[in-house]
Amino acid sequence: MQFDTLIEVINLNKKTYIIAVFILIVDQLSKSLIEVYFKLHESFCVIKDFFCVTVAHNTGGAWSIFNNYSYIFIIFSILALGILIRFMFSFKNNLRNNIAFACTCGGILSNLADRLFLGYVRDFLDFKILGYDYPIFNIADIAIVLGVFLLIIAIFKGEDKRENNK
Repeated sequence: MQFDTLIEVINLNKKTYIIAVFILIVDQLSKSLIEVYFKLHESFCVIKDFFCVTVAHNTGGAWSIFNNYSYIFIIFSILALGILIRFMFSFKNNLRNNIAFACTCGGILSNLADRLFLGYVRDFLDFKILGYDYPIFNIADIAIVLGVFLLIIAIFKGEDKRENNK
């Protein structure tokens, strides 16, 4: 990629960076507020048998896989960010793709910040749907899942190659 093209792509993706930082801030703020008003493992049911605010610290991944191996997730997060930023410059530059990259990067950055500064990820959204108690998660996790879903749509639509979509 030529330097001029790189500058053009960076300028076109400024909104993506702004949205990613917004997601990072909202997630960190929500986690901090929850920890101010609730104790670890405390649970407050908002909608009985459906949604509770439950404070949890996760030193692993989803479903607490690789518990107490935060360093693995730190390494994977840094690698994922590098890969995402690389692909951001090759995908078609449109609103959906920009939101996809912003959500994914913002969510990864926020959970990475927790792991780096706290040694665990702060989770608090606790849903029980059709009798299944889902793993407790946070806003960053929602952003990551949404972003990945939107990127999958872009790939199926053939928008993963910028030169084919000018």
